[in-house]
Amino acid sequence: MKYNSNKGKHLTLEERRIILKGIENGSSVTAIAQTIGKDKSTVSKEIKKHRILAYKNKMALDCNNYRHCKLGRNCKSSCPSYSPFKCSRRDRSPGACNGCSIYNSCHFDKYRYIPEEANAEYRNMLVDCRLGVNLTSSEAKAIGDAVKPLLDKGLSPYVIVKEHPELGICEKTLYNYIESGVLQATSGTTVLDLRRQPSRKIRKKQSTVYKKRKDKKYLHGRMYKDYLEYISLNPDVFVTQMDTVYNDETNGPFIQTFKLMSGKFLFAIFHESKTASDMLKGIDILEETLGSELFERHCHIILTDRGTEFTAADAAELRLDGSRRTRIFYCDPMQSGQKGSLENNHELLRYIFPKGTDLRELGLVDQKCT
Repeated sequence: MKYNSNKGKHLTLEERRIILKGIENGSSVTAIAQTIGKDKSTVSKEIKKHRILAYKNKMALDCNNYRHCKLGRNCKSSCPSYSPFKCSRRDRSPGACNGCSIYNSCHFDKYRYIPEEANAEYRNMLVDCRLGVNLTSSEAKAIGDAVKPLLDKGLSPYVIVKEHPELGICEKTLYNYIESGVLQATSGTTVLDLRRQPSRKIRKKQSTVYKKRKDKKYLHGRMYKDYLEYISLNPDVFVTQMDTVYNDETNGPFIQTFKLMSGKFLFAIFHESKTASDMLKGIDILEETLGSELFERHCHIILTDRGTEFTAADAAELRLDGSRRTRIFYCDPMQSGQKGSLENNHELLRYIFPKGTDLRELGLVDQKCT
């Protein structure tokens, strides 16, 4: 019997029982997947994730020569007679030992797939992931204490959960714990400990908490759609991307960054505060450094985000004598990828100046830029 394709739907208990029948018959993962109308990777992951260890090998290592090994239970991988045991049925396809003809006589690790237990475990997982944080304070502290030093070393959440399965959480869960502030109270772990803060679509329930930002007067004629239209009419002009990097959003210090896309050159200016006048002063310093002619050529357009520090668009575009030196355009809200080249360079800056670094102590601050 072959089911119609039902890709994208959850596996049912009936389908899991069909998977068990396929394993007992020695069918391949591909054949089982075709029977229930699923992708073969779905079936493979289902078996590997929900199979249980029914028997543990009593020897130190899984060795093919265990019957004639003189070392017995003290077998080591350095033994010249060591030959790793491999089982195509257990380790490849279908991935479990149900129905194996030598199951009773096999002395190696044996895995069984039980559809009822797999279905119950999966249903519990679906419920738990929708209940929000389900941690005691001691569990949150244990995770926070383990994760904090690893983040300080520059490891990503993906690497942390892969190298430390004892945490018992996935990458998405760790991101959620950090973003929601669960680990902040126990270990001081916040989103500032991440090299790149994840930008995800806000859930519908959470979106009502935030007041939607209204378009201000300075945005008129300077939105991203206006930028695309201007570029299409003037394809030869050069663009510079602008943003701000900070250690502490409230107290600073702040680094105003410019990336001249024509030459892939990054220019950074240190600020003690993050105001519109500070950012305007940074643009003045960039023009003074490059000279008016080079500035007008390579910074014909400055593309930035809608941060409150970049609201002085009129003053940035025109000099005191009224002559135009640049044009300011703004990315769409929550679309940092529209100036993604500069955002990627910010990750490199974090390797040079990790969050929490005092730039004054390093002696790298040019006083005329402060």
